[in-house]
Amino acid sequence: MYIFQLLDLKKGFSLPLWVAGAARSALKKLVGLPFENYELIKIPNEKKEIKIEIHSVGLLQDNSHALGITFAKSGLDLDITQNLEIWAIASLEKISFNNLVPKIPINIIAGSGVGIKEDTSEICISNFAKEVLYQNLLDIIPEGSNLKLEIIFPKGAFLAERTSNKSFGIVDGLSIIGTSAETYSSASPDQLEKAKTNLAKLIKNDFKGEVVFVIGENGLNLAKTYNVNLPIIKIGNWIGPLLVEAAIKKVKTVILFGYHGKLIKLAGGIFHTHNHLADARIEILVYLAVQEKLPPEKLFELSQLNNLEDALLLLERFNQSLADKLFQNLSNMIEKRSFTYVNRYVKTDMEIASIIFDRKRKIRWAGIYGKKYISYFQ
Repeated sequence: MYIFQLLDLKKGFSLPLWVAGAARSALKKLVGLPFENYELIKIPNEKKEIKIEIHSVGLLQDNSHALGITFAKSGLDLDITQNLEIWAIASLEKISFNNLVPKIPINIIAGSGVGIKEDTSEICISNFAKEVLYQNLLDIIPEGSNLKLEIIFPKGAFLAERTSNKSFGIVDGLSIIGTSAETYSSASPDQLEKAKTNLAKLIKNDFKGEVVFVIGENGLNLAKTYNVNLPIIKIGNWIGPLLVEAAIKKVKTVILFGYHGKLIKLAGGIFHTHNHLADARIEILVYLAVQEKLPPEKLFELSQLNNLEDALLLLERFNQSLADKLFQNLSNMIEKRSFTYVNRYVKTDMEIASIIFDRKRKIRWAGIYGKKYISYFQ
């Protein structure tokens, strides 16, 4: 299985590096090392360090805890974590001789504003973020001690309301995700050029004509849990132009695999899907509901909702079979409108298949062509 992740030109540094900077500064203060207004953060599996600015650090609770503060600079104007205030509170616990020494003597705790997984209450943090913390903290932890590290985003709960975190079972705040040190814009033209380059590379590698376009990090993460024996490309928001490029490259089938809240835009003819450019998800669903002759009062209720998952739950409470039919029609329309869009620019019979999952990361619907491939994801 080939997987290409879409990257853009370097813009700034990802959230895990800023968290690690605050944490390292706090731990150094706790063990008596002098404060510096920056930390050099090591990147896992790379021979480089990145300079992270530290705002302040101080001791708390009779000097048993230390607080490090920094402000994330992702370099992306539309990034929700740009200028995010980050607190890291470090404290040490002596290892008892009666207890086994943990493999990694760091306990990472989700404080206020940091997202947790709704089903397990575990902190929502990527493996890359953990590795960054381990690599930059282990050398400072005194022998015979464990580090308790509480991470706090003072405005995290408020900012999380502007994300789709709840749709993926992440509650109470922002997740600490990121799979690389640098940040990349998902809406810039440079991203599109990089995607075209990746596609060109992919079709040279014993390509069989079928490719999976996954929409976003959650789509990629879910797709990788299945043993899909097809090339996979994580794409950003330039879905339409990439479909056209695939047709030009004589790709036989593109499988669009994504969350309903993103793919629904294609059913409305929106083929650059960044929320800051176009967002008509509820309006598109209301249009489909009108086609199914939903009662006026339910149409009004739908029109007042803020996200697609709430709309789906409302429809399912009203009439489960109608909800399934409506979202099945949505899947079909995604395929139809995508095919029409591509053929505006290049004459092609390229097959476009849609496979959609819900907030619980469960695959729920597939279009007419998507049904041919849904078994690949089971």
